[in-house]
This record gives sequence, structure tokens and C-alpha cells, in this order.
Amino acid sequence: MKEHQIYYNGKWQNSDSGEFSEVENPATKEIIAKVPKGSHSDVDKAVEAAKNAFPEWNETSPKKRAEYVRKIMEGIEAKSQELADIMVSELGNSQTFSEEGQVPLSLNEMSATLEDIKDFKFEDKLDDGTVIQKEGFGVVACITPWNYPLNQIQRKMTPALLAGNTVVVKPASLTPLTAMLLAEIVDEAGLPDGVFNLVTGSGGDLGDYLTKHKDVSVVSFTGSTSVGQKMYESAAVNIKKLVLELGGKSPLVYLKGGDLDQAIDQAAKTVINNQGQSCSALTRLLVPREQLDEVNEKIKEYYKDVKIGDPTDYDTDIGPLVDENQMNTVLDYIQKGKDEGAEVLVGGNKIDRTGYYVDPTVFTNVKNSMTIAQEEIFGPVLVVVPYDSEEEAIELANDVDYGLSGAVTGPDFDSAMKVGKQIRTGNVFINGGDRSPKAPFGGYKQSGLGRENGLYGVEDYLEVKALFV
Repeated sequence: MKEHQIYYNGKWQNSDSGEFSEVENPATKEIIAKVPKGSHSDVDKAVEAAKNAFPEWNETSPKKRAEYVRKIMEGIEAKSQELADIMVSELGNSQTFSEEGQVPLSLNEMSATLEDIKDFKFEDKLDDGTVIQKEGFGVVACITPWNYPLNQIQRKMTPALLAGNTVVVKPASLTPLTAMLLAEIVDEAGLPDGVFNLVTGSGGDLGDYLTKHKDVSVVSFTGSTSVGQKMYESAAVNIKKLVLELGGKSPLVYLKGGDLDQAIDQAAKTVINNQGQSCSALTRLLVPREQLDEVNEKIKEYYKDVKIGDPTDYDTDIGPLVDENQMNTVLDYIQKGKDEGAEVLVGGNKIDRTGYYVDPTVFTNVKNSMTIAQEEIFGPVLVVVPYDSEEEAIELANDVDYGLSGAVTGPDFDSAMKVGKQIRTGNVFINGGDRSPKAPFGGYKQSGLGRENGLYGVEDYLEVKALFV
């Protein structure tokens, strides 16, 4: 079994700890690799390498920096199948979603940002001659989750590097192998030593250490809201910028007269793809009470065709959850839904097979005050919440602590837009509209700070300096 290394200062290195953690295939429970348990001294060395590389990288022309990032993108494209296969083995998402969702998402977003950065002004002048300069902060710590192990690194690395920063990546402990392959791709792209660094290990330990590190200027984190809250305290030690993409409990508001089949398909896919382990999943379907029975019947019919099984099978729609802890968390939420009186429409059980499988589950006639309607479950669970008026629908959509994503399906564009503009979330899909890779991604309220993707993402990694002449 391969024992991996960490990567800093342009070289693969042994961890000072000499210890390893095991990576498990959640579909088979087999141990597939061992990765280093990075130590604080490993982090120090990676940060030092990034700090030393920063001045030259920050002075490198934006065009040259973009050329390096493009080489990384081309490397991802060349190894797209290998990346997809690794994600299936360590995350458990379906082969189809890995190939058609996970990898293309990264490539599309990188391509869009590279296209827009061509015309971006890193230096400008005010009417009075004052020079406005935009430049990198320094070292950016990229602390990433397990659910999108390629794209969550890309979303931080791409804008940070283009802005002139150097990076230290700390990938999730459950899915580090994708990050290892990405580091190989970055190495092959020939970036100067120290510009990109990778340290594996405990998120609670190394993530906190990076957040407090005096030589880290920006911490970019994607994960739970509870961890994000703790990062505020840690970042305050040395007063540094935080970019946080946190939890979600996103609504899809269906308005009478809209395309009901489209609304159900859109919501259901977000809690089936990746086993619902997506912070932007549309986990609350809000429907007119008078149509609840019709909605229930259509959902039951829809879920009849959902195939659960081996994630390497191209016919599989939904594979296992990422590990036993996540499976138990989801099962606990399902039980809470039952205990609080929600009606199980579909699923609701653990699947008796090897691996961490849970039935895709739908609760109906859910009250918005219930735990399953308020808290992020991060599993294949959809809740159907009835409403009696458009005003109530908007109120219910906003009646959660989160504001990451949302959607509206209405009878026409104007009516859907009217409601969409009143939903307090960072993204809203109107009548099944597609996400633009150039558009900002990020949340309101407890869903985070800052934005990712396109130039909006780049701006979050830039210091702004005024030079008076």
C-alpha cells in the first residue's frame, strides 16, 4: 500500500511526525492508502516556504501567473479520468457524478476566471493622479472539506495564485488522495518553489494552527458553520482576513402554475448527487398546501427510478456516505424527523449492505420549525414544507440561520424573479437557470463571508493600496 508524502518548497517530503492515517473506501470499507499525519513543524516549514516565495511571485506579471494556472488546468484536464476515479474511491460519489460533475466543475470555473482575469486592472489611476494598486496579501491557508475534494481546493487556489498570493493547502482528512494528485499536477506545471504547498493531517489541529499562524495572512475555509465560528476566535490572535464558505439549508420555492416536474427534479438531484453532501443542496422544497398531495405522488414516482449501489457502476445514482460518522449523523437526523412528527414519504432507513449507505429520504408535511427543516443534515434527505400564501413562502424560505443558495420555480419569469429577489441567499436559481462559472458564490447570514469564482473570488485575495503622487 502506497504511503504518501507532504509537499512543500517544490519537493515531496516526509512528515516530521513519521505517522500516517488511513484512507477508507466508504463503499467497501477497505483501506486504500496511507497519508502523513502532518505536524506543526511541517506546517511551519510549508508556511515558511510560501512566505519566502511570496515576494517574487507577487512581482511576477499577472499574465505569467495566469500562464502557470492555465498549465494546472490543462494538467487537471489531462488527468480528469484519474481524478474522477480517485474521488469515487475515497468519497463514494457515483462514477457519473464524478466524471460529469466534480471534474468539469473545476475546469469550467478555472477557465472562466482565466478568461476574465485578462482584462482585470491590478493598477489604476484616480482622476487626481492617485495610483490604486491591487496586490497579494501574502500566504493564504486553504482549508478544504471532503465533499468536493478537487473543486474546493481549486476555488481557493486559483484566485489566490492569480492575485499574487502563495498558498498552503490543508485538505480534508477523509479525502486527501485527490489533493495529492492535484499537487502532482501543480508540480508538473513548474510553479516556482514554495508557491504551492500541501500538508495533510487533522483539520481540528492543523487547521487551527494555520489559522493562528503569524505568517499566514488569509485563511480561506469551507466547512461547517460551527468550525467557521471558532475560526473567528483563532484568526483574531493575529488579525487576519477570513474567507468562509459555510453551511446551508437552501429552499426551492415552487409557485402555483410553475413547472412542478422541473422543481422536483431540481431539488431531488441536489440531494441525490454526491449523496446530498453539498452545502448548496436545495434540501427544503416549499409548495402550496393545496398541491401537497400532488407533490407527494410525483416525488414517490420520481424516487422509484433512483438507483442505489456500487458507485463505480455507471447506472448508480447514489452511493455511500463518506464515512460511518456521517452515516450516523444522517440517521440521527432522520430519527429526529420521525420523533418530531414529520411524515416519511420515501426511504428513512439505513441500507443493509457493506458500506455507509442510507436510503434517499423524503419527509413531507414538514413544519419549518422542525429540526430537519432548520439544520444542515448533509445527506440524501429532502423535506417538503407546505405554505398557504406567497408571502408565507418567502417568510419560510428566509426563516433559517443560513443563506447560501435557493431557487424559485414560477409560472413565468417575472413572478419567479419577484420572489427570488426577496430570498436572502447568495445564489438563487430562477426557473431552473444554470449557474454561471463567472458568478459569485457565497452566503448570507451564517453561511459565510466573502465570495468565490470569477473576478469576485480574485478580489477577496487582493490588498488595495493607494499611492499619492
